[in-house]
Order: sequence, then structure tokens, then C-alpha cells
Amino acid sequence: MANYDHDLECKCSKPHELVVLRTVFITWPLSTRPFFFGERGDTLELMHRFNEETKELANAIVDYSLGRVAVESIPLDGPKSNEELAGLYGANITKEGIGGKEALRRFVEGYSLATLSSDNPRFLAFVPVAPTKAATLFDLVVSASSICGSTWIEGAGAIYLENEALSFLASMARMGPNAGGTFVSGGSAGNLGGLVAGRERARRLGKLKGRGAILASSDAHSSISMAARIMDVDVILAKGDANGKLRGDALVETFDSLSPMDAERVFCVAATAGVTNTGIVDDLATSGAFAKEKGLWFHVDGAYGGAGMLAPRLAELYNGIELADSFVVDPHKWLFAPFDCAAIIYGDPRDAAYAMTQEASYLDDVNKEREWNPASYAYHLTRRSRGLPFWFSLATYGTNAYKEAIEATLDVTTYCRNQIIEREYLDLAIEPELTVVVFRRLGWSDQDYISWSEGLLQNEVAFVQPTTFRGERMMRLCFVNPLTSNDDVDLILNSMK
Repeated sequence: MANYDHDLECKCSKPHELVVLRTVFITWPLSTRPFFFGERGDTLELMHRFNEETKELANAIVDYSLGRVAVESIPLDGPKSNEELAGLYGANITKEGIGGKEALRRFVEGYSLATLSSDNPRFLAFVPVAPTKAATLFDLVVSASSICGSTWIEGAGAIYLENEALSFLASMARMGPNAGGTFVSGGSAGNLGGLVAGRERARRLGKLKGRGAILASSDAHSSISMAARIMDVDVILAKGDANGKLRGDALVETFDSLSPMDAERVFCVAATAGVTNTGIVDDLATSGAFAKEKGLWFHVDGAYGGAGMLAPRLAELYNGIELADSFVVDPHKWLFAPFDCAAIIYGDPRDAAYAMTQEASYLDDVNKEREWNPASYAYHLTRRSRGLPFWFSLATYGTNAYKEAIEATLDVTTYCRNQIIEREYLDLAIEPELTVVVFRRLGWSDQDYISWSEGLLQNEVAFVQPTTFRGERMMRLCFVNPLTSNDDVDLILNSMK
């Protein structure tokens, strides 16, 4: 089927960067079906059968993909305006088509250069991505395999493997042996699933008859308030401490200040294991204890920070996570999976199945089955088996490698924190708990932060973004890429002099 005698010259993210690989050149099986003449037959042969033209396109795509995975110096690239992009080639979608090779050329030589590489070690804005090589490569396998991961009857093997990865995450979060869930597109979808399950349980138990309400911190992720809007429920904010950490006493104070009618509307406490803006982990022990005392659903959003539970040095930060009724973590953030991969896990998945299972005549037999149907554990029906690249990476490298990689990001965070303290022109705003560092450049205005960060991006040095903390414009760096080095930190901090 394959030989190893071909050197492939692979174009990577920039057309002038070439990587020569010693790799597999695949002998593709061509279609042996008879060719159907006529317009419809020509289209079938062109689009849905593997012919010579498809073989050439396949080799070109695999060539590029391997080169992108193998490249050592990952280009940052940068955005272009809509007008600039429109002027590159004109229309790409036409009646007759432009051909696969030409479409690929336009992407590689044009559009990809206007698309930031989130796995660049100096991509430190938002929460970056740093997928392992195994995860990235297996993503190709998932796409090529045409798997629908909605129901067991369709995707049993894939779902079994996803569930293995979910079990690892549930164990990481100290949830019970019956915990389970599904993979969704991101933390926003996961948070929606957890909150809906909590509300429906309260309704089922007769605890909630009217419009519901969620208790959350003012530093909770924006998707909590967005989910509340979708659900048509209210968010009641409890004040965090000086660093924004939500604690049980603040929940007690807020709850006790409510009228009896409003108190009856509360069905959930939503805590955060790693605030996106600061990396702060809420006091899960006291927050969870309050929720249990009041008979409320306890939801923990660990989309970014949940992965920190793998680091022994951070274990105490997550005390109380075992009280969670639902827990969200995004492997595409700090667990080195490619976009888009988030997990929503329930302590008792039956609560989610009650809330999420879709009823339709064509689903009757599927819903009667006792096997695991991921479609019943989030707001989705058709779904890609997006957890498989994460599973493949875990299986390939082992969980110890994940711990070491997370520890490496914590080490570079500590180095950054220490460098900020040592430099007289910088001031640390808050002690980092995870891998987010928030600090100020003394003497800078809002515009100074914007101009500096824009300059770094234009010169393809780094992608960083200022933030606002305690009403003040500051700088924020987020470290989730194990390849980010102390030298990268020095380069960025030195540029602020």
C-alpha cells in the first residue's frame, strides 16, 4: 500500500517556508466503478468517487498538512481587512468550480496568512491552543472517517473511546464512578448544558415552578449570562473578594438578602475553576457546601482552568470540585486538543438525559436503547466525534506527559511573574493562581497598551491583548503552550520598556 522512498516538499503556513519530509506517499485505491456519462454522471464521478484528480488533490492536502504539523518555527501571521482579502483572488465559489488544487493554493498562499496560528508559542491573548502532534494528526482521521457521534447505533466505537476520555476527566475532577457526559463545541455550549440540566431537575422535583435564577460571581464567564438569556432565567450576582474569588460567605450574604419569593427562584450556584480574565479559582469547597445545604445544583465552569487539577502543586485550589453536579472543561484550551473540543460532565447523567433527550418518531427506537447516546447529554443531535483527537493523544502519550506539560506552563508563568516583580517599570496586579498573569506598565495610558499590542502583532512578534481589571486598563498574558519559553517572556517584557 505504501512505500517510504519519496521526499515530499511541503508548503507550510507561509509560501516561502518549505519543510522536506521523509514520509509515506500513499498509493490510493482508485474507483473501479463504471463511469457514468452525462452531466449528472460527470458530477458524481468528480465529487464522490476517488479518481485520478482526487488522488492528486489528496496528495497535495496530505503534503501540506504534514508540513504544517512538522514545522518547527510556527508563523504567527496576522489579520487583513475584508477589502484586502476580497482583492486577493476574486470569487472562489463559482458555478464551474476553480478546482481543488487552485482552492488549496489560494488558502495556503493567501487566506492562511491572514489567519493567526493559535499554536504559536507567543500567542498569549485570550486562551490559546497548543494541540499535541498526535491529536492534530488524528483530527485528520476523524474527518476522513465520516463518523456521526450522536447515538450508539451510529458511532459505538467512537463513543466508547470518547467515554474513556470523559472518564479520565471525571476522575480528574474527583467526580463519582457514575459520572458521564459528552463533548461539545466549547465552554459556552457546556455551560448551557449544565445549567439546563440543573433547572430541569429543580422543576422535576417540584422545587421550581416559575422563572428561575442562578447565583454566580460577577467574574463568571460571559457565557453564564448568555445561557441565562437563552433559558429566560435571571443571574443574581454575589460579590467576590478583592481578587474576585467567590466564597461561600458571599453566597450566604447574597441569598439571605433576597426576598422569600426570589430565594425560591434560585436553582443553581455557578462557580468558576479558573476565571478567564485572571485565572482565579473560586472557593469551590465553601461554594459547593452552600449549594448542597440549600439543595441547589452546583455547576463548575472549568473551561480554561479545570486542567490545572492535573498539577499536584495546585491540588488544594480545587478542593470542593467533587461536590459539582456538572463540570465543564475544554481540552482545546489547557489539555492540548485541537479546536473545537469541550466536555460537559454530570455527576448523575440521568439529570441531563431527562433535560436534553430529543423526542421524535424517527428517534423512538434509539431513545429506548440502554446504550450511551451523546445526543442526550447536551443541546445537539448531529455531532462530530470531536473528543477522539483528545482521546488519541491521551492514549498515545499517557497522562503523565499531560501532567508534565501543564507543570511546564506553570513554570513559565512563575518566571513571568518574577520578572514583572524585578522590573521597575512593571507592576504585578494580582498574584497568579494558574497561568494568567495580569500586570500594569507604569505610566502607560489605555492607548499605549493598544498601540504596543498592535505593533507586536503587525510585526508578527506576538499576539497579546490588554484587559480591564478593577476598572483599570492592564496587560494580560495567558500561558497554556508548553513551548512558550522564558526567552519569549523576556522578549515581550523587554519590548515594554
